[in-house]
Amino acid sequence: MPSTLPALKHSRYLQRLFAAQPDLQATTEASLQTAFSRADMETMLPPGMDEASLKVAVRKLRQAVMARVFCRDLLRLANLDEVIATVSDLAEVTILAALECVTRSDERCGVPIGADSGEVQQLIVVGMGKLGGRELNVSSDIDLIFIYPEDGETNGAKPISNQEWFSRAGKRLISLINDVTADGFVFRVDMRLRPYGDSGPLVSSFASMENYLLTQGREWERYAWIKGRAITDETGSYANTGIHPLGGDAAGLMQLVTPFVYRKYLDYGAYASMRDLHGQIRREVTRRDLADNIKLGPGGIREVEFIAQVFQLIRGGRRPALRMRPTRQVLAELASMGQLEALTVVELTAAYMFLRDLEHRLQYQDDNQTQMLPGNEADRVLIAESMGFANWPTFSSALDAHRTTVARHFEQVFALPQAEGEAVHPLAGVWLGIADGQSGNEKLATLGYQSPAEIERQLAAIAQGTRYQNLADKSRRRLDALIPPLVEVAAHQRNPDATLARILRFLETISRRESYLALLVEHPQTLNRLTTLHSASPWVADYLNRHPILLDELLDARLLYSPPDWQRLGQQLRDDLAAVADDQEAEMDVLRHFQHQQVFRLCAQDLAGQYSLTTLSDHLSDLADLILAVTIERAWAELPGKHKPHAAFAAIGYGKLGGKELGYGSDLDIIFVYEDDDAEAGEKYTKLARRIISWLNTATAAGTLYEVDLRLRPNGASGLLVSSIEGLTQYQQANAWVWEHQALTRARFAAGDHAVGAKFEDVRRNILSQQRDRTKLAQEVVAMREKMLATHPAKPNDVKHLRGGLVDVEFIVQYLVLAYANPHPALLANSGNIALLRLAADAGLIPQDLAGDAQEAYRRLRALQHKERLDGTSPSEAALATVAPYCEAVRKLWQAVFG
Repeated sequence: MPSTLPALKHSRYLQRLFAAQPDLQATTEASLQTAFSRADMETMLPPGMDEASLKVAVRKLRQAVMARVFCRDLLRLANLDEVIATVSDLAEVTILAALECVTRSDERCGVPIGADSGEVQQLIVVGMGKLGGRELNVSSDIDLIFIYPEDGETNGAKPISNQEWFSRAGKRLISLINDVTADGFVFRVDMRLRPYGDSGPLVSSFASMENYLLTQGREWERYAWIKGRAITDETGSYANTGIHPLGGDAAGLMQLVTPFVYRKYLDYGAYASMRDLHGQIRREVTRRDLADNIKLGPGGIREVEFIAQVFQLIRGGRRPALRMRPTRQVLAELASMGQLEALTVVELTAAYMFLRDLEHRLQYQDDNQTQMLPGNEADRVLIAESMGFANWPTFSSALDAHRTTVARHFEQVFALPQAEGEAVHPLAGVWLGIADGQSGNEKLATLGYQSPAEIERQLAAIAQGTRYQNLADKSRRRLDALIPPLVEVAAHQRNPDATLARILRFLETISRRESYLALLVEHPQTLNRLTTLHSASPWVADYLNRHPILLDELLDARLLYSPPDWQRLGQQLRDDLAAVADDQEAEMDVLRHFQHQQVFRLCAQDLAGQYSLTTLSDHLSDLADLILAVTIERAWAELPGKHKPHAAFAAIGYGKLGGKELGYGSDLDIIFVYEDDDAEAGEKYTKLARRIISWLNTATAAGTLYEVDLRLRPNGASGLLVSSIEGLTQYQQANAWVWEHQALTRARFAAGDHAVGAKFEDVRRNILSQQRDRTKLAQEVVAMREKMLATHPAKPNDVKHLRGGLVDVEFIVQYLVLAYANPHPALLANSGNIALLRLAADAGLIPQDLAGDAQEAYRRLRALQHKERLDGTSPSEAALATVAPYCEAVRKLWQAVFG
């Protein structure tokens, strides 16, 4: 049996406790091999105890728990996780026992009844800080807030207000836990985090809490509420006492608090707020000479917590996965999101665990709430030994290394942006001068602007505009700090005037959103990336204008320019959707944010020259497939009356989606098919299809996903929204037009049930493999092309419809597939027009030289079409001239194929 003697050497508290209670020492030694479980704690505090008995019992419980925790940890039988979990369990069990005692029905006053609901009201005890995060140290205070749902009065013979009843209960609960008696205390209770602090009422109703958060809530309270958690128990001894509902009231409370803590947008103003709070702590540390405080001092526990929590405040509104409370879990999630480097998280986690272990050993000595390193030599030796070091200098060196690491990472995260709100940039005088009506023409011309007078006019229009004049002081200072460096970096672009004009429009768009201005001020390294993208493409500039939340993407070049891993991103998307399940609007916004984010990243990578157009189109098509797949999954999961866990249903891509040639802003041409014997399958899948279309098309605050075109389904706009595989087969065999078979050449399974997708592919191959009268087929294809020309004339600068352009190449390939797939099944592969031209040439169906030139025409015309989208202008005459010989070859190939 292990002895407690080695632990006694390091804890004067244990020496005093065991000297007074030898039986406790024997009991502790007998149970050293096992942790103190929550069930064991509950056994010592059965429901129904009177207040006096409970007051003694909870203190005896604390002594027993702490004796075993101290010994197990000092003897290295326990780790940090066990220590903080056991102490947190002790706090929760004692709170619940006290709550059960103080909220029993009062014969005189009865129980509190809600004025609106008429239901019995229950006191909700919210654990804040380390209790909320289940990270209590062995001598922690516990920060509590008392809340109840509705005002009203009790139902007894002498009724009192619910406020008074709960105030009495709260005071008694505090006394049960906090008072120092002959048996000591359980936990020191701190109520200062409640609304209005010490000057506010002890308890608050939901209504008063909501009003306070809306009108009085301060930034530091958002930080505090990150760890706020209603203390509940569903399975323990108090599960059936009715005192702590996990649903209803507790959930309702968090619905009030969550929007206060986690903003829907990316809240980069949190940096300044957390920096201010940390500055106050640093000043207090200096004033009280607390440099040796391992919690509050430089590189201490609080700085690790601040790093985790600033990311929670900034991103928790968008990423529910970050709304967790334990610090190490938050750090791990930040690493998985790519917000912190993996090595950074490893170092911070190691430092945090070292500091928390040290914190406990400091507190084990005398059971005091201290984080100060000892000043006397004897205690230093004990601390070093208890931490596993031979002597104090060796230990001190390890401690300094951890604190230096934490301080370094803290400074990197919270580095003060240069000259925030100060007119120190070399061009600040130009901007402020223009704002005051002075001329900046000469300086702007020197910088390289082609039309300095026009740039000056645009800057003056901002400075004199009502939007700028009506900005809050903080926002105006931030805008003043941003414009000069943006004028400077835009001047270095190949098109400075156009670049700055686009950026100024963007600044006006975001000027009322302080968080976006804060992002740019806090991260000046983003200004070059922002300017480069605005210079490269007006389409990108407009995209950012519509979705300014994408500014966040500019922060980390690693993520911005990292090629997509669709499997990993798909899992991330599914996790984010699961976190907001049952809130359809939130789910739709998650989908939109994800899609916009990926499009923006792909565009940045495209402009950086990372991809060929083919690879870019593949990625954009893979993104659309993923969005379709996840939308089908979520829409089916939430469909009432579904008859199976997974829909036997698929989305089939046609056109650019089918050919994996999607560009920026492309519509999705799709049809929906199913294979299901259920009698009501058609009706159920029609409902599913309507939901999918709604999810894709609906404009929310986050924008739209895709415009969906369903006109290629059987019978077009007048046909059924969904088709069974059997019905589609019959239609394609008996009723489809030739142009519908042309479209089928580029069709493919995009998302949904793979078995249904495979059956569609069988139908597709069977239809395309039919023997056809080639002369008649050629006449019909040519007639369809002539019909298209009537509505889309062949303009010389329209790369899609000009003769020898993209449509002509597509029609040639479609004819070749329909005419020759029967003897040449290789043509059935939906491998793209360029590959199919090569296959047709290799099979001797078309001349090799014309096929090669047609392939080059298709490549170049697609590139021009892509550039046209990014530039917002039609191709130049010079660009068209370079591709003209290849278009001529396409026209010759048309003659060779169709005569």
